[in-house]
Formats: sequence, C-alpha cells, structure tokens
Amino acid sequence: MDVARAASKQVVALLVSGKYREIEWLTKGRRLTAEHMQEAIGEYGRELTMPPEVQFDALDLVDIERSNPMQCSVRIDLWTKEEGRSDLTLELTLTMMSGEHKVGIEIDNLHVA
Repeated sequence: MDVARAASKQVVALLVSGKYREIEWLTKGRRLTAEHMQEAIGEYGRELTMPPEVQFDALDLVDIERSNPMQCSVRIDLWTKEEGRSDLTLELTLTMMSGEHKVGIEIDNLHVA
C-alpha cells in the first residue's frame, strides 16, 4: 500500500528531524501532543535516524476490520545512530480518504517495545 508507506515514512522523517509541532499539526493533535513526542524521544536518550528503505517496504500493517472509511494500524521500529534498530516503536492509525490519495494520520503510541 503506497499511501501507507508514504505516510509512515513522512511521520518517521519528521520525528527524526525533531519537527514535533509539524507532526502535531499533521495528526490534528489527536492522542499525542508535540510535548509528549519530544518527551518520549528525550527520555529514550538516543538520536533517531531514518531506518533503511527496506523497513518501509515491509511495514507491519494490519487492516482494521469493518472500518469505514478504510483504516489500518501500522507499527514501525525506529532506528537510532547509536543502536541501529532500537527498542522504540511508533504505532499509527491511517485512515484512507475516499477517492483521494490522501490519508488521515493518528499516532497511537510512541514507546519502548
């Protein structure tokens, strides 16, 4: 699903860049605020980096049954400069907008797995 891949990659790139306010705007502030994201990353104590491209080709993506519009849940392992693949996980809900190539994004959780 190209739309899910692009949306997931966009959120991870913003996290890596520390653009928490942009993520909050993108997600309409649902569930996690910029402060919550900054705090979670800060408490982890390592510097985020973009995962290899192959990580976005094999997303842990699950369709949410009977959702209208169609939704899916995505779990993404985040990477750090110090560790490579880290214990930090980003969980998203993506809502496919009907008739468009747009997607609604919600961050469900950002936590140590």
